[in-house]
Parts: sequence; structure tokens; C-alpha cells
Amino acid sequence: MIKKKNQSIKVIALGGIGEIGKNMYLAEVDKDIFILDAGLMFPEEEMLGIDVVIPDITYLKDNKERVKAIFLTHGHEDHIGALPYVLRDLDVPVYGTRLTLALANAKLKEFEAAGKVDFKEIDSNTVIKFDSVDVSFFRTNHSIPDSVGVCIHTSEGAIVYTGDFKFDQGATKLYRPEIGKMAAIGESGVLCLLSDSTEAERPGHTVSESIVERELSNALYNAPGRVFAACFASDINRIQHIFNVAQENNRKVAVVGKSLEQIFHITLDLGYLEVADDLIIPITEINQYQDREIVVLMTGSQGEPIEALQKMAKQTHKLVNIQPGDTVLIAASPLKGSEILLARTVDMLFRAGADVISGRRTIHVSSHGSQEELKFMLNLMQPKLFIPVHGEYRMLKAHRKLALGNGLRDEQILFPDRGDVVEWKDGKATIASKVPSGNILIDGIGVGDVGNIVLRDRKLLSQDGILIVVVTLTKQQEKKIAAGPEIISRGFVYVRESEKLMDDSTKLVRDIVEKNLAKAVFEWSSLKQEIRDELNRYLYEKTKRRPMILPIIMEV
Repeated sequence: MIKKKNQSIKVIALGGIGEIGKNMYLAEVDKDIFILDAGLMFPEEEMLGIDVVIPDITYLKDNKERVKAIFLTHGHEDHIGALPYVLRDLDVPVYGTRLTLALANAKLKEFEAAGKVDFKEIDSNTVIKFDSVDVSFFRTNHSIPDSVGVCIHTSEGAIVYTGDFKFDQGATKLYRPEIGKMAAIGESGVLCLLSDSTEAERPGHTVSESIVERELSNALYNAPGRVFAACFASDINRIQHIFNVAQENNRKVAVVGKSLEQIFHITLDLGYLEVADDLIIPITEINQYQDREIVVLMTGSQGEPIEALQKMAKQTHKLVNIQPGDTVLIAASPLKGSEILLARTVDMLFRAGADVISGRRTIHVSSHGSQEELKFMLNLMQPKLFIPVHGEYRMLKAHRKLALGNGLRDEQILFPDRGDVVEWKDGKATIASKVPSGNILIDGIGVGDVGNIVLRDRKLLSQDGILIVVVTLTKQQEKKIAAGPEIISRGFVYVRESEKLMDDSTKLVRDIVEKNLAKAVFEWSSLKQEIRDELNRYLYEKTKRRPMILPIIMEV
């Protein structure tokens, strides 16, 4: 396609390397920068109070005049979730398929940014011409329709980013991958392949979705009462299966969950879901039917179902709760770090009288390709250079091992860290430099105002609590204690049962203050530091705990 000789070709990962989620990759050709996906990641366990995590885009902000476009592969949060934050700083067109752009626009509405973004709709046959490159697309098979891979054509060969994919031989027309087009891209020459590594540790092929639908149908047929089908809001393929099997078994479906309802209406309006007119009923009408005639399709606040299932099991959900005789189908794999939460939720559901089907039957399969599918992609593309992406480090290593077994040499496989600049020069790839990279933490409406120090403080507070020491001094030349010291404890000890400890601590603080007031030169900072140090030492001797100590010294 591209005829012009490119002088400089670079690939940079700002996210999605050594982690699940936060996918964002850059292709830099000559002076132009192209962004591949803009995803978020849900917080890890130690990120206390954090809502979501996005990539650090300092490099893009510093070079905003060179950024030409954002290309989205599909509509999942880990690929489009950071878009509202990225577009605050970058005024560039966003390219995506019809459904992907509809979901991205719905996300921007939450931030009151809808209508201000230059969305450009593409399909798998679109070719976009820029000064430095041409960009084309190919359809892939994933759990959401309209998923595509992106192909950036340079004079040295194509940079191919697969997005999320698998090869399901039983895929319906809406989800069928364009294998012929992928093979043609491989034949014309692939310089660099960035390929999904999520299931690189799993041997064989990912189980076909057609088997999942059959298992779901059997589960509904054998359920004596109501069925609660829990899935991710953006798993459109699974949602379609649940509608299909509900109709087969003469059941009505009530949809519960804000994010699920939103995505359901978008996909239905665009024709990506096939649902009979009389199949859907409001949740308020389920008591008008027998229990054997009901399916409740549900998810939670952020599109994942576990939290909502817990509320239903505790009988605290606003709309519907679990009752004895219900069957719960958990058709979703837990998010990273929430496996224990899922096990606890399943236990609560059994305690509430439900029968739970989770993990012991094929009612959910991965939406990512296993080892044989990853090998197939490598065979189709035959890249000169291979960078495994979208996975934790062990997954990337497993993908590397597959590539070595598939005929690629060690020097053809690169393992960059986030921010490493992979440069193609004189027929050879090297890690040439590094750009700023890392995590930007989102807490409420704050973007990046919570860093490692704040997280450390939150961790300390969660472990040993806090002591606030309040002392009021007179304002005269010869200062004296006017009131206090008063010690307020939160999360450290139960004050009524620790009166001696608190009295001794108060006396210790009083002695420190009076000693400092007697000095020729009085310094606020040294007084506060001494209170912290001495009180910390004393409390650790008595309790073996280290609460956060916050001295407040005032004058009146």
C-alpha cells in the first residue's frame, strides 16, 4: 500500500504489558504518532479507594501536535475506558467500528463530553491514508461484535495489532473472523506483530461458544425455579446466548443493572442483538409469572456481577433478591484479585437457598485464544518481529515460548517494559530509549492526585488506625499550655478499655510540650516531630502497633 520510504519506525507500549487491562500502544512512523486503544484497568488490591487506573500519557501530551489518530479495536473497558481522560488533553479523531463508537460515545456522556469528539466510523474494509502510512483493518472473533485488528502499513512492512481475539470454528456470522484477510496481510509482509497473550498458558483451543449455549440451555431446562444469569455487561455473545436459551425454554427475561441496561439498549438499537418482542419484561412484573418462567439477567455497577449477587444473597438489593429454589448461573470469570470474593459470594448464595452453577460446567468460556489459536495467528502473520502484549509477565513469557516453537528466532521476539521505545533501524529492532509511563490513579473526580504517598497513608490507616494529638498554646511571648493535650483515636484502640494507655500517652505529650516551651528557641516543626517520634516509640512498646500520629498545635 504505502509507497513512501519511512525514515523512522517505533513501537511503544504505554499499558497492557505485564498487566491485564490498560491497553494502550503507540506506533510512531516518521513524525506521526498513532494510538492503538485507550483502556483502563480496575484497581489492584493494594490500591485502596481507587476507582480505576489509566495509562500515563505524559509523552502524548508533550507531543500532542504529532498525534494523528486513535484506533479502537473493540468496545470493552480495558480498550476504551481511558478515552474520556485521554481526550481531555488530545484533540484527535477517534476511529472505530459502529458498535465500538456507540459504546465509546455512551462512556463520554458520563463525562459530559459526548458530541465534542471527532468520531470516524470504519469497518473491516476501510483503508485510511495518512502522510506516512496507510491503515487497514481485519475482523476478529471476540465476545463482542465489531471487533477488529489494526494494520499500519509502512515501507518496511505492516505493524499489526490483533486486539483481543480467538478462532471459534462455531462462530456465528456476526463474530466470524476474516482469516483470509489475515493470511493476505501475512503474505504481503508483517514487520511487527503485537498479539493478545491472555490465554497463552492454556493448551489446546478455547472451547466453542456453541457448546456454552447448549450447556446454558440444559441448565435452564433443569432449573426448578427462577434462574439468575450473571455475566459481564459487555459480553454481548453471552447475553445473546441467554436470550436464545430463555426463549427455547419458554422463559421471560428481566434485565437488571444500569450498565447492562445501557449496553443492552445500544446493541439492540444497532441490530447486534436478536431478541423476540415479547421476551423482555420489566423486573417489576416478574411476580406475575410462575418461577419456572423467569430468567433474571443481571450485572453490577461497573459491569461485573459479583457485588450485585452479594446484595441479592443478603436480601439488600433494591429490585430483586435470592429465594430458596432459585438457580444462579455465574457466566463470567472473576476479575483479577476477586477470586476469593467470588468464592465467598457463591457460599452466600447457597446459604440463601440457591443452587449455584459456577466453574463446574461449561457455562462460560474465555473470549481469548488458547495456545493453538495463538500459534495460528503467528503462522498467518509470519512477522519479522514479535511483541507479546495484553497479559501479565508469565503470560507474555508463555507466548514467547510458543513463538520460539513456531519457528521464530530469539532475536525476533522483543520483551519491552512499559514506556520502552522499540525502534526498527537498518533491518534490526532495538530498545532505543524510554518515555514516561506508569499508572494514573482515578479516585472520584480526581485524576492523578492520588499517588504512592497517599496510598501508603491509606494502607497505614487501614492497618493500625490514627491518633490525633491536639494541643492549644497561649499566644504570649512566654507560651503556656492553654488546653489539652487531647488525644483522639480512630481505628487504633477502643478508648474505654484502654484508659491507662491514653492517660499515659497524654502525660507523655504534655511533658514533651512543656520541655519544648522551656527552651530558649521554640520551633513548631521540632515539637511536632518529637511528639510523633516519642509517642510512636511508646505506643509500639505497649501495643506492637504503629498508628499514624497527627499532631495539631494551635495558638489562642
